[in-house]
Amino acid sequence: MAIVSVVKYDGNPDVFAWKYPDSELGTWTQLIVNESQQAILFKGGQALDVFEAGRHTLSTNNIPFLETIINLPFGGQSPFSAEVWFVSKQFNLDVKWGTPSPIQIQDPVFGVFVPVRSHGVFGIQIDDAKRFLVKLVGTLPSFTKNDIMRYFRGVYVARVKDAISTYIIERKIGILEINRYLDELSDYLQERIEPVMAEYGISLTNFFVNDISVPEDDPAVVTLKQALAKRAEMELLGYTYVQERSFDTLEGAATNPGSTASDLMGAGLGLGMGIGMGGGVGGAFADVARNLNVSGSSRTCPSCGSAVPSGQKFCGSCGWDMAKPAPGAAAEGAGFCTECGAPLAASMKFCGQCGHAVASDGVPGTENSEEAGSDGR
Repeated sequence: MAIVSVVKYDGNPDVFAWKYPDSELGTWTQLIVNESQQAILFKGGQALDVFEAGRHTLSTNNIPFLETIINLPFGGQSPFSAEVWFVSKQFNLDVKWGTPSPIQIQDPVFGVFVPVRSHGVFGIQIDDAKRFLVKLVGTLPSFTKNDIMRYFRGVYVARVKDAISTYIIERKIGILEINRYLDELSDYLQERIEPVMAEYGISLTNFFVNDISVPEDDPAVVTLKQALAKRAEMELLGYTYVQERSFDTLEGAATNPGSTASDLMGAGLGLGMGIGMGGGVGGAFADVARNLNVSGSSRTCPSCGSAVPSGQKFCGSCGWDMAKPAPGAAAEGAGFCTECGAPLAASMKFCGQCGHAVASDGVPGTENSEEAGSDGR
């Protein structure tokens, strides 16, 4: 009479598949399969049958194919060699995943490349035990949660990299804002990883992206955060980057003592602060405009009306000194010095600016050669 042997596995939540260590079985063997388990009998590398939860006797009555693979010389009871695998059908919802190295992704808002890391968890259940053992487990004595993470690391890293890049580019979401969309991104990733798992008899019950992070000390990240802080500051104060650059330019010009723009700043340019700027600012702007040397600009000769290029001191048509006012521009009882163009009162005989003699007959703007000689000039 053969000794009845019992084959069973009490289970471990982190073990998905386990092979019974003794391959010497017999038709008297009792196979006990717990709830949430399946047992598969292998002979010669071929899966023969799948046993659901319960007690099973390896006899030709219950397993007809045994009669075709073993000899039965002992009155229907015979030893034989085979392998028994136990596969867990439990849900395992805390399989951790993460990117082993940063993923370089271009920020669609600012265009800089930023190193990104991501991690999370996913849940699985062995849906097809036979396919799982044949295509994935092979000849290993057991297959654990760590093996799942190791075997599928390349799959989820590639899918995560592609999904995050595609997601942020299509929706134009900045890297530093992506954590607001983790739920949508998790569903997006599950749809892309689930078919790969199904090829190995594994059902992907859920997939969660817990966090997408960037290294705080990375130069690109530092630059990006500074840019975001500056943008937030400008939005708070109510001006744009172009306006800020204009302010910087005027402030730089104001620090130059020889610059007319310093008058502009001194005139009370307190934009946004309610300071009255009226005539002071207008005059300062006029000074700035007069000092601008725009290539190709010209002036009109006050004597003949010809165009005189900027920077040219005398009219090329009539020879008029462009520093002097127009002929006959003096009002009644007043005039201008023909030498330096300074205004003259009717009673003046000499220019108060250059000392040039004016007409003794009271007609301003005409020279008296005798009086000019008498003063020693």
